[in-house]
Amino acid sequence: MREQKWNLGRLIGRSSALLLLFALLFLPSARAEEGENLPKIIIGSDEYQPYSYYNVDGAPQGVDVEMAREAFRRMGYEPVFRHVAWEDKDEALADGTVDCLWSGFMMNNCEDKYTWARLNLFSRLVAVVRADSAYADLADLAGCRAAVQATSWAEYLLIRQDQPGIPKVKTVYSFSSMDEVLAVMRKGYADTIVGHECVLNIFLAENEGRYRKLETLLGTAELGVAFQKGTHEELARQLEQTLTEMAADGTVAKILTTYGISGIVRMGGSESK
Repeated sequence: MREQKWNLGRLIGRSSALLLLFALLFLPSARAEEGENLPKIIIGSDEYQPYSYYNVDGAPQGVDVEMAREAFRRMGYEPVFRHVAWEDKDEALADGTVDCLWSGFMMNNCEDKYTWARLNLFSRLVAVVRADSAYADLADLAGCRAAVQATSWAEYLLIRQDQPGIPKVKTVYSFSSMDEVLAVMRKGYADTIVGHECVLNIFLAENEGRYRKLETLLGTAELGVAFQKGTHEELARQLEQTLTEMAADGTVAKILTTYGISGIVRMGGSESK
């Protein structure tokens, strides 16, 4: 009888060991597979530092990238970032190449064009000129050559020239990327470039003493995440709620600080709405 009890105990011990070995070998894989099976959300973004860009290893990073990763993680999605030429962004949304656009996207003048998730972040639109130029204010830019990113709010304002305070420039050069806009300025083919303040602040820091920023703003714009009009409305509201929670728990402030942006509400400045 004692021999039978001893054998039963040994059997139980061996079974427990086998169960432990099974857990060690297979459960991590099961958890990994579960993560891999999360629904994917394809995010269209541009090369637009510090919002979204690719580091030296080719991995996406930036303010918008970090915010998207954390927000969709909390929502149970796996974000996948896909580069799109900004002038082709509407086609990418319409044909399903991307689910949304998240790359320093100004909502001004297109509030009714997309289904938006508001970021509760704002950006200031500024003009940069050469340091040795005579331009002192926006009004002095009348008749000059300006370079902007294609389909941007800056392009809209400078081409239409129908809002108070917007300079009546002679020529507007529109380019696919901000890298091209900055290159045109370096080559001297444009007298001014216009864009997000925090984007141009990086350009100024990298070219210290060669260029300067005009103090008068062209405007302040709200930033958002754009989905195809009439689609993803519930997802957009859920995203807004998640971003509000991230702002409340300090996550947004931490991300902004990581990229050298001190304003929590208004990117590129310290004012609050």
